[in-house]
Amino acid sequence: MEKNAEDYQVEYKNITLKTTDGSTIYGQINIGENKRVSDIFTSNESLFVVMVDVSYKENVGKTIFINKRHIVWAEPDEL
Repeated sequence: MEKNAEDYQVEYKNITLKTTDGSTIYGQINIGENKRVSDIFTSNESLFVVMVDVSYKENVGKTIFINKRHIVWAEPDEL
């Protein structure tokens, strides 16, 4: 069964990631149908995390794809 765009749930959460090269990346992640940010890292089979509205080095407002194997820690902003 093919899904339409309106079939996808969108819910963005602010998150900070630290990568293996020491970079700290701030942005938003769509948790979609997941209940928690941690579900993206533990339950999702995708090898990559997609972040939007990213602040990283001199880049602001970009979309980036990060390989989960290069993430040291992730901290959701639960405000």
